[in-house]
Amino acid sequence: MSTPDREFSGLLTVVAVAMVDADGRVLLQRRPEGTSMAGLWEFPGGKVEPGELPEAALIRELREELGVDVEAACLAPATFASEALGDRHLLLLLYACRKWKGIPQPLHAPELRWVRPVEMHRLPMPPADRPLIGLIEALL
Repeated sequence: MSTPDREFSGLLTVVAVAMVDADGRVLLQRRPEGTSMAGLWEFPGGKVEPGELPEAALIRELREELGVDVEAACLAPATFASEALGDRHLLLLLYACRKWKGIPQPLHAPELRWVRPVEMHRLPMPPADRPLIGLIEALL
């Protein structure tokens, strides 16, 4: 077993979703002012709380952030990203979803945008989200 080359205080597990509409566009939300990486575009989602399953966390986050209901069976694991965040480490689990109930509303984000995957390359996005763009393009 190798020794880590830096101090590590914990793993931050985050779930996110590539919601894909009938036209093959993906929903992104802009991070609100006053948050880390404010103004950047990201996949909707959020932190997994202690004791919470990733799918349950994503269903909860989508209800809170977008006002939509998603069933666990409609969440397909797509890919993940791993990114150092100071003394913590981010593990981002990305799911794909093509079916939900309701119309996404920006309940916490200042803005939502439906974009084609190729358009994501031109948008400012968090470092952990950027490597996922090519994988989303390949999946769609």
